[in-house]
Amino acid sequence: WVGQALQRIAADLQRSADTHLIPLPLPEAPGVDLYLKDESTHPSGSLKHRLARSLFLYGLCNGHIGPGTTIVEASSGSTAISEAYFARLLGLPFIAVVPFGTARRKLEEIAFFGGQCHEVDPPQVYAAAESLARERRGHYMDQFTYAERATDWRGNNNIAESMFTQMQRERHPVPRWIVVGAGTGGTSATIGRYVRYQRHATQVCVADP
Repeated sequence: WVGQALQRIAADLQRSADTHLIPLPLPEAPGVDLYLKDESTHPSGSLKHRLARSLFLYGLCNGHIGPGTTIVEASSGSTAISEAYFARLLGLPFIAVVPFGTARRKLEEIAFFGGQCHEVDPPQVYAAAESLARERRGHYMDQFTYAERATDWRGNNNIAESMFTQMQRERHPVPRWIVVGAGTGGTSATIGRYVRYQRHATQVCVADP
């Protein structure tokens, strides 16, 4: 079963093109090239699609996920949307433990992919997810613990590698700045590590709303 599950995820990746890197003309700033990386074009429509894929691969290869395993995640919405997508792909039940006040649109998208939403007070999200997984004899994905282990920041289809590969034929293949909106901080950390690892002269700016 695990072999078939890995094959399904690999086939899903093969069917999916990389997300677009869109140039934005700036006639008022000659000499400045600006690009937008659109992660919303993933099959799940979520910015955390790459992370969710990696977490499922990690769980499968480490023996945490098997036939009928209930997948539980603590999330503010985006990661849960993509995890619900992959759970449906593998025929597994999925429960997202989210804080009260999570955007209705995100809850609807989780439900669209067959997931259930369990709303709790914000301080209880992680403990509730762990408890629920234990009660269901399922697997708590725990993105905040396992993201760094499941995703290789040095490459392997992470967002940083994708951007720099797409920039190779541009006028300035190494960007001067990469600006990232802050959520959990995972995306900006991945980009920052990758930039250092590749020894690029790029600075990373994290915009925290």
